[in-house]
Amino acid sequence: MFSSTGVGSHPGTDHLEAARVVFGEAPGLPYLPELPARGVGADLIGRTAALLVDLPAEVQPSGWRLTGRPGRDHRRAADHLARDLDGLEEVGHAYEGPLKLQVAGPWTLAAAIELPHGDKILADAGAVRDLVASLAQGVSEHVATVRRRLPGVTEIVLQLDEPSLPGVLAGTVPTASGFGRLAAVEPWAATQALQSFDAPLVHCCAPEVPVDLLRTAGARGISLDLTLLRRRDEEALGEAVEAGLTLFLGVVPGTDTRLPGPAAIARPALELWRRLGFDPAQVASQVVLTPSCGLAGASPAYARKALEAVRAAAKVLVDDPAAELSGQHGG
Repeated sequence: MFSSTGVGSHPGTDHLEAARVVFGEAPGLPYLPELPARGVGADLIGRTAALLVDLPAEVQPSGWRLTGRPGRDHRRAADHLARDLDGLEEVGHAYEGPLKLQVAGPWTLAAAIELPHGDKILADAGAVRDLVASLAQGVSEHVATVRRRLPGVTEIVLQLDEPSLPGVLAGTVPTASGFGRLAAVEPWAATQALQSFDAPLVHCCAPEVPVDLLRTAGARGISLDLTLLRRRDEEALGEAVEAGLTLFLGVVPGTDTRLPGPAAIARPALELWRRLGFDPAQVASQVVLTPSCGLAGASPAYARKALEAVRAAAKVLVDDPAAELSGQHGG
């Protein structure tokens, strides 16, 4: 069982160095790092758009938009991903164990990409269905490619990044013009789209994570920023744990700051576990510690330290969580 990992994005432009940091500091669940500082096509939306099947997209002044055929931006995004996979293979060729891959989830993608001559994909239910099918096929092919390159991988953990999902459900996503808001998506429709992906881990570092919806949609885990969790959401989180979901809890900031010791970092996760009413001895089996969100805005040195810190804090969860909760360990 893995006990710590990162969310996905890293600072800088050196994909080989980022992969080395990941495999060195998140050995239980390494992942394919993302480097948005490289520019167009390396961002979350462009990177995932490169995986879409028969739905090419290009960058317009307003953002990514579907087009009739692949162009320069699509090729650039595909090239970034190809180099990342080369680096992953070089650094992880002897690795054996689980590996995490991150892509933008269907609702965040639909809220960001525009139709060729209209509003965002989110405004058209038929276009959303086409997007979900295209993304599911593209992700399946991506997973197969990674498995071929790294035959020692025992399991792929697919992470769907859904920062826009709360806004999609609340009807707060702006129209392409910015003067209006797109209609809220019904929970059943959001659930149905997410069920197109086999037991994903869903990451949402926005407030008001729809925990019940993600549980119903068949997610294997929920990744969130623990500092944004509201007490009134804890009951739903407890039900998710009882259903067997793993909690990926963001416990250190994603940008440079002075980090406390391992016990202090682990304590909020342990206290949440206690409030949920579960046995401290079981916390390490269903809680994974991470930075609060991606590390793209951090310095390279801090990115490494953040992963080191959550790894050390996760050891507290494994070794003696009950003693830490009782105050026998210092922080």
